[in-house]
Formats: sequence, structure tokens, C-alpha cells
Amino acid sequence: QILMFYCSFPMHRIICIFDRMQLWHDQNRQYHSEQQDFKKLTHELMEGLGRDYIALYKDLSGTEVRVDRAEKEMEYVETWTSPRACVHPEEKVLERGEWSLKEMNQNKHDCEDVIASIRSVKILKRAGGPKGVWTPDPKSSKVYLFNGTSGESLFQFKSVRDFFNSSGLHSSSSVKLGVEWTGSGSAVYSDHLYYVTHAEEVQVVKFDLTSGFITDIAMFPLASVSPVYSLNPETIADIAVDDQGLWLLYASNEKEPNINLAKLDRQSLDIEQIWDTGCPRENAEAAFVACGTVYVVYNTRLPSRSRIQCVFDVNGMVVNEEAPLMYFPRRFGAHSSLKYNPEEKQLYGWDDGYQIIYRLTMKRKMMATQ
Repeated sequence: QILMFYCSFPMHRIICIFDRMQLWHDQNRQYHSEQQDFKKLTHELMEGLGRDYIALYKDLSGTEVRVDRAEKEMEYVETWTSPRACVHPEEKVLERGEWSLKEMNQNKHDCEDVIASIRSVKILKRAGGPKGVWTPDPKSSKVYLFNGTSGESLFQFKSVRDFFNSSGLHSSSSVKLGVEWTGSGSAVYSDHLYYVTHAEEVQVVKFDLTSGFITDIAMFPLASVSPVYSLNPETIADIAVDDQGLWLLYASNEKEPNINLAKLDRQSLDIEQIWDTGCPRENAEAAFVACGTVYVVYNTRLPSRSRIQCVFDVNGMVVNEEAPLMYFPRRFGAHSSLKYNPEEKQLYGWDDGYQIIYRLTMKRKMMATQ
């Protein structure tokens, strides 16, 4: 009130204005100083949170890798500590590496079966690199391994049991080939190896494992060399064996969206018939043929759970739209190859260096279309 009274006189109004401006200036400077202190404190807190976030992200990434590795190692250990966990008593090939008379009689059928489910998984061993092929000869007890995606030799074991008890690939006998194999598309049947090689053109090679010589080479006419599976670009063509003979899965050219199928004569390697399966190559990682039906397995570029998402039956008894979507049990990896053994009704898979056996449940094809 005194100030207002004092400032009411004209001579003192200018002095009052200057006093108020000085007061506002002092208050503004105080607020600015407090704001700078708050900004500095906030910046320090944000930097601390950023460092904590980066450290936490690295810890979580490392934990994810360790958990995935531990899961795979635990599954591998299970095969040693509990060998019968996923194996039925009649599965002689897993326990002793041989076939019983009962199994051989059960396997003789008219090939009118379709896969109903993937019943169980057995992680047999971990040998070799991330990609490769392992497969038994359906007509003998021998097992063959192709380590990597190319080479001039393969590894041979006397039986599944022999491979299971081995200390690794170096303990096997090596088979030298005259022509290099490429990709993960090799197959073995009745002491003969069938594999793919390519430079400027794709060739199918037939190798006699008994004599150690190449018996035939067939040129496969393709407009261009292109991977049959987008998730395994090293595999240009994939050879499959089932109850009905020898098959070749391939892409006719780089613009072809679907997987093509060719029936080959097992003796001469001549092409008997060709089909467009209608199954996309995109996100496909592998495929196999059982009873004349192609099963294409899909995944994601960041490996997830593999699944059979497209089927094609050369006899038209199985309709893709009616076929069930089948997931592979437990695994969250990526198959570089899947090979079907028609004598055992089992799949032999190579998953990130692990050799895996999948036991299948079959049913009649006519039931699948009802």
C-alpha cells in the first residue's frame, strides 16, 4: 500500500516501473536457473535410463541365445538319459539299428497312405555343420551323411546305432565321389546314391556305393538355375525316394513361384512325368515325398516352428485344402533337409547340426478326402 501510494505521484512512477522491471528480471533469472538445473537433471536421468536399456537389451539377447542353446542341449541329453522317451518298443531301428520281421511285414502296403500326424521326435546326435543331409538306405541298415552344402565325399556308418555310438564324423568311413555334390538334395536307395550337381546346368548323378563308380549322369533341362526352396538357396533341386520310386523337386526358372515335381526312372534317370505342385517356393525350407504325395515344409527367415503347409498328391486322392496343417514338435530351428524312409515311416532331418528322427502316423488316403 505504501508503494502504491508512493507510486501514485507522477514523479515517482518511472522509478516504480524500473523497480518492478528489476524484480521481474530477478525472478526470470531465478526461474531460468531452476529450469537449467531441471534440464540438466533430466538429461542425466535419460542418459542413465538409456545405458540401463542398452545393458538390459544385451542381457535379454544373450539370455535368449543361452535359453535356445540350453533347450537344444537338454533335448540332446534326453536322448542319452531317456532313450525310450519318444520311442515305441517296436521301433527296432532306433534301439538296435535293425528291422524286425514284424516291421517289414507292416511296411508292405499298396501305398495308399497319407501322413496323419508327426507323432514324436528323437534327437539322435549333433555332428557336422549347420546344414547337411543324413539318411539311411531303406534297403539296408547303412546310414549316410553329407556334411555342408557341397563336397566330393560323404560319410558312411554301418547302422543308425553305429552312428549314435560314434564319436563323430571322423570315426566313419569316407566314400569319395568322382563328381562334386551340391545342395541338400541327395538320396540313397538300394546301395545307390542319387545326387545333384550343377555349374551352368543341373545334372542328376547316380553313384554305385558298392563298386564306387558313377553309373549314370542325366542332364536336367532347366531354363535357369534357381533354388527350389527360398530358405535354403544352396539346394537347386531335391531328390526324394518313396514307395513308388525316385522323384525330383525343382524350380523350372527363377520366376517360377511354385515347386515342380518330376518322376524319374530309377535305372536310367529318364523323366517319366512332370507336375506343378502348386506349392509356393517362398518361405519353403524343405520337402519330401511319401506314397506319391509331396509334403512341403515352411518356416520363417528368423527360424521358428517348422510346419507342413502344402501337400500335392500325384494321384489326386489328397486335396491340399482338406489336408491338416501339421507342426513339427518342440523344435524352433530350421531344417536344411528332410528325408523320408518308406520302410520305417520316419523322417530323417538335419536341423542346425542336429540329426533328428521324426516318427509319423499314417492313415488311408481316402479318409483324408472325406
